[in-house]
Parts: sequence; structure tokens; C-alpha cells
Amino acid sequence: MVAIIPQPILKDMNNLDTMLARYKRAEQIKELWRPTFEECFEYSLPARESFYPTTAGQSKTDKIFDETAVVGVQEFASRLQAGIVPNFARWAELIAGSEVPPDDRKDTNEALDGVTNYIFEVLQNSNFSQEVHESFLDLSVGTGALLIEEGDAVKPVRFTAVPLSRLTLDTGPNDTIDTIYRTRKIKASNIKLIYPQATLPIEVQRQLDNGNDIFLQIIECVSRDYSIPNVEQYDMTVFGTNPQHIYNQKKFKGEGSNPYVVFRWSKAAGEVYGRGPLLNSLPAIKTCNLVIEMILENAQMSISGMYQIEDDGIINVDTIQLLPGTIIPRSPSSRGLEPITPAGRFDVADLVLKDMRTNIKKALYNEMLGDPNTTPMSATEVAERMADLSRQIGSSFGRLQAEMVTPVLQRVIHILKKQGRIDIPTVNGREIKVLSTSPLAQAQANQDISGFNRFLELIGARFGPQLVNLLVDNNEATKFLAEKFGIPARLIRSKEQMNETIAQMTQAIQQQQQMQQGMNQGQGNEGQETPTG
Repeated sequence: MVAIIPQPILKDMNNLDTMLARYKRAEQIKELWRPTFEECFEYSLPARESFYPTTAGQSKTDKIFDETAVVGVQEFASRLQAGIVPNFARWAELIAGSEVPPDDRKDTNEALDGVTNYIFEVLQNSNFSQEVHESFLDLSVGTGALLIEEGDAVKPVRFTAVPLSRLTLDTGPNDTIDTIYRTRKIKASNIKLIYPQATLPIEVQRQLDNGNDIFLQIIECVSRDYSIPNVEQYDMTVFGTNPQHIYNQKKFKGEGSNPYVVFRWSKAAGEVYGRGPLLNSLPAIKTCNLVIEMILENAQMSISGMYQIEDDGIINVDTIQLLPGTIIPRSPSSRGLEPITPAGRFDVADLVLKDMRTNIKKALYNEMLGDPNTTPMSATEVAERMADLSRQIGSSFGRLQAEMVTPVLQRVIHILKKQGRIDIPTVNGREIKVLSTSPLAQAQANQDISGFNRFLELIGARFGPQLVNLLVDNNEATKFLAEKFGIPARLIRSKEQMNETIAQMTQAIQQQQQMQQGMNQGQGNEGQETPTG
């Protein structure tokens, strides 16, 4: 039975040529990056999916002679994950935005604290930790991507790390990523399982009816729709190039409705794809591999040896075997086999190798938290190094906060609201904003706390502690410190509660003083004895 394509899809078929043309232009830009990306993967991420066709089980480690970069990238991804989105920890808070009245912020923050707990319970029960680590590996090259979809009743949210090799990006009018293309290879029989409203081309449906399940190379495109100003909405189109066909179309509307979250380490002006630390360390990585390769070649010559002989017609170089116990005949006038001393210098190679390995570790920020095999550092040393790390990657951390942390939470909240699990306003920074409480964010917040403490010390030393009490609002100062330390709002009393508590404490002290005075008077009367005659 041949499937009949519905009329709405036929109407949109006229846009397929335009969509294919835009996709080809985006692919041409990506093609300029392919050699650089592939080189990074060859030397540092051999297990990642290649940009060029490969066979199953094909060896990808032929160019790797030094594992510094391979291990360093894994450490980079792990430490970045521990610094921004640590496992089994709340790395962000939902707090009241600027549009919430000051009198209502405490109640709002207390309600949002419960929502935050539920969101992170969902994240911890999902596959977020595994997939975000995979995306951070791609981020070391420059660009990472997560696909966030609805899950099931047990796990409401499902994450998928999209490899950079399957990702094609395009920018919009504001030079921001507004179109994402993901190439997929799907069996024809699974199309409607993935896209329930999908339609198949006539020739593909005929193949299925004949019992031939073929693979289809499709492209999943999510593009921003700018038809309504200041309204976030997206068009998703699933189409194929061979055969050319639109399989499915869908529209998303609202903040967090985009299922793709694409984030970059850093970006040069006018470029689409990000630039990661691996790009900066690639020359040192290639040098390390070349030096190790030369060292191995010289080591082989040093172990097996090189020899020279006189061509006296007695020793045949084609049949001679340098094995233990071998007897080699020679003429009386011949000097036989004479070893040649290798000319290579291992000490110079070691110096070059040490410098290059140090540069690679610095580029990947592997030395910031010290060597785990050495004596453990104190909490103060760890905090200082974390603060130093936050200063070094400050710009990248800010970009990840804007392109990864906030969009991930917006997407999760959108899914949970759609499923009816939570009910909160839009997370837009005005009604509700996301406050990062990760270790790296805490390290940056500690700088603000240190500045506040220095201010108090300076005022107290210069003008006396009395002026400090006059200048600083203790209630607001407490809120400021609680926000910087990531303390939940429910643990901080409001100003009215503090005044009430102070009044109760004052009353209790007065009552205690009155009781003490009564006891003292009673003891004085007992001490006065009546004289006897």
C-alpha cells in the first residue's frame, strides 16, 4: 500500500529547494573547518566519530605516539564538568527576577527553592552527567551540543550529546546560532517511531511493502522563526537529500522550546564555530608525537644495533642473522661486523618533550588543580587555585553560562511544565532568573565577598566600628552574603521576622532580669536577722 502525502506537506515542498540551498551553504562553511577538526580528533580524541567515512573497527590511533593530549582532554572535560555542572549537586538556583516586587521576593524564592530541588532530582535521575561529559569532549575542540527531549514517566527528560561531525550550524541576523542541522542515518521502518507524523516518499514506502528495510540519510533542521518580534519560536523540518523529501514538520513556541542547546568555548568575530583549547595546543601536540616517534626509532636502532662490514665475499648480508649463539665466518684479513654508534641524543629530545607536554597541560588547564598523585592540598589551596582558574577562563565561563547552563535549565523547565509536573513563570531574567552556584561560580563570588570584607575592615580601621554599623544594613548584607554563598532563601529570615525575633529576645531578657532582681531581693531579706533580747 502506497502512502498518500497530505496536502500541507505538499504545499511546503516548494520550500525544499530553498532549504537545501541554505544547508549546502552552511556545509561549505563547515568544510573549511573539517581538516582542523579532524586533526584535533586524530591526535586527541581518536574514539570520537570522524568527519570522514570510516569502517567499523577501523584503527584510529596510528598517528598517536604520545598520550598527553588524549589523557589531557579527558581531564579537561571531567574538571570542567566538576567546576560548572558537578554530579549530585545543585549547580544553579532559580530566584526571583527584577520584575518581582521586593516584598514578594522572599516567598517567591522559597517556592522556587522547592522547584529547584525537583529539577535537580530529575537531572540526577537522568543521563545528563554522561551526555554532558561527551559534549564537553567536543567543547575542547570548540563547540558542544546537547539534544534535550521528553522522556518517559520514570525519566521525564532525556539527553543526547550530538557529535560535532553530525552538526552543521548557521547564524542569524544577530550573529547568533539560529539554525541547527543534524544529519542522521535511520531505518525507514523507524521513521514513524521517531517522528509519528512523518510521511515517506512513494519509492521508500514501496521498498518497505516489498520487505526491504533501507537506511535513509536525513537531516533534522531546527531554525528560529523571526516572523513575530520578541517571540521565541522555532520551525523543525526533517528532510532528505536522496530522495529529496520532507518527512516531517513541526513548530515550537516559547522559551526553552528549542530541543538543541549549542555552546562554544570561545569565538572569533564573524565565525560560526567555536575555538577550543585543543586548537591552541595542536602544534605542541603534533610536536610531542613527532618527538616520541623519533625517540622510538632511535631506541629501536639502539636496541637492535647497526653494523658495518667489509665486502670480502665471505659474509652475506642477505642471509646473516644476528641471533644469540650465531657463528659468523669471516676472512683472516676482515674485521667482521663492527657496530655503529647511533647519533641521536635522547637528552635533547627529553628536554623538548618536557616543554611540549607542559604547554599542552597548561593549554588544557590540567595543572590548575595540581597533580592527584601528590600530597593532597588543603581546602584553602584548592579554593585559591579554583579562583585562579575562574579568572583564567572567565570569558569562556560567562559564555558557557549564557549558552549552556541557562538554556539547559530553560529546556528542562519547559519540558516539566509541558508535562504538568511544575508550574512557574517564564525563566527570562525578569520574572525568574538563573543564578549559577557551581564551584567556578562560587570562586568568582568569593572575590565579591573578599571585596566586601576588605571594605568593612577599611571603614572599621579608618573611622571605627560604629560607622560600619551606621553605613551597612545588616539585613541586606546578610542577603548579599547568602546569595554569594548559594544559601537557600528559606534559611534566611525576613526583616519582619528578624524584628519579631529581636522583640521576643528583648522581652525574654527583661523577664529574666526581673526574675533575677526578685531573687536578689529575697536573698537580701533572708540575710537580715531579728535581734533577740
